[in-house]
Amino acid sequence: MTATQQPAPSAHVLKPGWFTINVVNRAVAWMTRRGISVWGSRVLAVRGRKSGEWRRTPVNVLTVDSVQYLIAPRGHVQWTHNMRAAGGGELHLGRHVQPFTAVEIADDDKPALLRAYLVRWKAEVGVFFKGVGPDSTDAELRAVAPRYPVFRITPTPHVTSAPNA
Repeated sequence: MTATQQPAPSAHVLKPGWFTINVVNRAVAWMTRRGISVWGSRVLAVRGRKSGEWRRTPVNVLTVDSVQYLIAPRGHVQWTHNMRAAGGGELHLGRHVQPFTAVEIADDDKPALLRAYLVRWKAEVGVFFKGVGPDSTDAELRAVAPRYPVFRITPTPHVTSAPNA
């Protein structure tokens, strides 16, 4: 799938359970909003593709060779659709806000990134990667790559409007 293609309606999506939504995500988001990063956590803010309203969700930022990535372990979810439409967003950690642009990574380029993500967060997200893990072969990771959107993010400078003169 290219960055402009949308996943099929039957695309892989794993919905989080009640505990994840109401306890884990809220706790991580609460700490991240207060400036405490939990293993690279940030609050992702991206504009809704239909409403234009800011939507927020906790995410883990993966850094490989000084490049940052966002990986969707639950598959093609709302924030990934919004990211494709918006082409970027903001990462929040406490009061620090980092705007960024995003480019979706091709499936053939995902295995090393999926492996690095699983090495770091398998205990947290491994259940969503049924059948693969950090020790899986490139071929096994490539086979599941279409299920997991990956975005390379590039920080952009803050744009502030000049005060009225």
